Amino acid sequence: MEEAVHEGVAEQRERLMESLRTYGGHYTELGRRFAARLGLHSTDATAVLEIAAAEERGTPLSPARLSERISLSTGATTALLNRLEAAGHVTRTREHSDRRVITLRSGAHIQERADEFFDPLARRLDTAMSHYPPRLLEQFEAFMADLNAAMDTHLAEPDAPAPNPPRTPASGTA
Repeated sequence: MEEAVHEGVAEQRERLMESLRTYGGHYTELGRRFAARLGLHSTDATAVLEIAAAEERGTPLSPARLSERISLSTGATTALLNRLEAAGHVTRTREHSDRRVITLRSGAHIQERADEFFDPLARRLDTAMSHYPPRLLEQFEAFMADLNAAMDTHLAEPDAPAPNPPRTPASGTA
């Protein structure tokens, strides 16, 4: 009985993961299109969106935190920020009492451009979500938080040893 339950969970996990992969593909494509609209490389646009989203949450990013969020080295992040700052897309400020701490802010036009680009999608998503009871959406939020926590834990673990490569017979032997 327990094996059948586990098998059912595994099958459902596969279906859900496929749906999340599809969502991830859509998210990536939206980022690519937003980057094209701004005339930026997709990594630069991702950085701009991360900076703007953090500002909206009231938790602006530091360069080090941005580096973690977009999986770039500190050197690559510095080069990216130099490009974005030169183009007027971001600013680096020293707002903290510790003047060594740098806070990243998006340029004034970025939020306008992001709203212009993403608002039609936000309206579609709101419409789709309005068909579900608030309690179900709260459960889905909790479910997604659990999935993200499980993935964060997995990604934080040291890499498992690579499997041994398959052996090939030496030429001339059979």
